[in-house]
Amino acid sequence: MKPDFHELGIFIDVARHRSFRKAAELRNVSPSALSHAIRGLEDKLGLRLLNRTTRSVMTTEAGEQLLQAVRPAFHDIDRALQDLRILQDTPTGTLRINAPRPAARLLATRFAEFSLQYPRVSLEIVTEERLIDIVAEGFDAGIRFGDSVAADMIALPVGPPQPFVVVAAPAYLARNGTPISPRDLKDHLCIGRRFPSGRCYDWEFAEKGVPFSIRVPSSLMVDDDDIMLTAALQGAGCTYVYEALAQPAILQGKLHPVLQDWMPSAEPFYLYYPGRRQMPKALRAFIDFLKNQPLSNTA
Repeated sequence: MKPDFHELGIFIDVARHRSFRKAAELRNVSPSALSHAIRGLEDKLGLRLLNRTTRSVMTTEAGEQLLQAVRPAFHDIDRALQDLRILQDTPTGTLRINAPRPAARLLATRFAEFSLQYPRVSLEIVTEERLIDIVAEGFDAGIRFGDSVAADMIALPVGPPQPFVVVAAPAYLARNGTPISPRDLKDHLCIGRRFPSGRCYDWEFAEKGVPFSIRVPSSLMVDDDDIMLTAALQGAGCTYVYEALAQPAILQGKLHPVLQDWMPSAEPFYLYYPGRRQMPKALRAFIDFLKNQPLSNTA
């Protein structure tokens, strides 16, 4: 029979301390148990490894040769296990997050701050508008509005509610008039959004707290908020975007919000992820970071 690692580890401890008693105290077992293990190891090897007297324990020539051969390997194993224990306590590795482009833009500052605070985590943000199975596509978590999150996911809000706004350039409104109700949009040029699925986004409003949506006539159809805002700035029509993304242009007077009394209640983004018994440290750190560092309402 070949000696096992347990027996070799006992031999190293006894040889290093030159004492069964000290090695036994280290392992919290009886000296007789270690003596029995050493005898078993010697029987398997067919060699005497330790010379024992009532006062001392010394390695034989064969024992010293074995000690010098196996001690470095056990040291390397101990160091590898210590490195694993460090990994248990320190967030490391790659963390992949899927998010729509507007959410990623609004969270960009937080992503940068997280990377600075956790330099051993490689944070990868993939932006896309399509709804995906984050587990099947290799993501640790996703960011979406709550109604887009699958029921079997754990979801928690990150940051304040994100309201939407309908905006248009002052020059456009001067030429075409200001819509008073959402139904007036049928007589306006509108910059619409098409999702990757092919579905066109119906603009969402609320009247006396009751939500409703309308299909607006789109003179221009795109799939990106930045393009929608650029087109609106050029006077191409009204567009429906996150208020935080339009806020700089609104403050500069380049865009004007309309239909403000008709906008629906805002909701926050949600970070969602599958339930796991042993959550990766990097994901746990990311969740705690976003919870403790709320998203501001500035782009």
